[in-house]
Amino acid sequence: MAARLASIIPAKGSNLRTGLLALVLALAMLGLGFAAVPLYRIFCQVTGYGGTTQRASAETAGAVKVAAGSISVRFDANVDRGMPWKFAPEQTTQTMRIGARKMAYFKAENLSNKSITGVASFNVEPELAGKYFNKVQCFCFSRQTLRPGQSIDMPVIYYVDPKILDDPETRDIEQITLSYTFHIAADDPSKALDRAGPAR
Repeated sequence: MAARLASIIPAKGSNLRTGLLALVLALAMLGLGFAAVPLYRIFCQVTGYGGTTQRASAETAGAVKVAAGSISVRFDANVDRGMPWKFAPEQTTQTMRIGARKMAYFKAENLSNKSITGVASFNVEPELAGKYFNKVQCFCFSRQTLRPGQSIDMPVIYYVDPKILDDPETRDIEQITLSYTFHIAADDPSKALDRAGPAR
């Protein structure tokens, strides 16, 4: 790329030529920096890297054939340090037929005296199962705002793709752990106050 640019830019004025090349390369690096996060997110969703789960429509889920095998799903819930919420699964595990849709519930409660908006991050263990774990509906797809003392039940509808049985690395998995962690949303006013520190 640099050689092609060098042939386009006039040879006279070597300082100008070097400066233009450096500017073009800097802009290219800046563009790659902005693209890195969405590209990494797409890579994780496609490959299941890092335990990233998949997202499926109701139509896609309805077309999946239920397999003969079954699998256990364990649920884990956490809140980020400093977030005054109580957050827990309403069931510890579910055993399900592979390919069948299942619904699980999580309960969140705001223990503070102010409204707080949270966002949930998630992953599954073992990580290799991520590309076969599909969520049809999930509270993690959107922000959740709870008023002081408010509690809500939040559902997740999911299924495990029967292709997990065709993969030599995943076909012997007996249990998948679905884990969520709630964080205070970056633009939540309470987070801005925390960053500003105590009033003087």
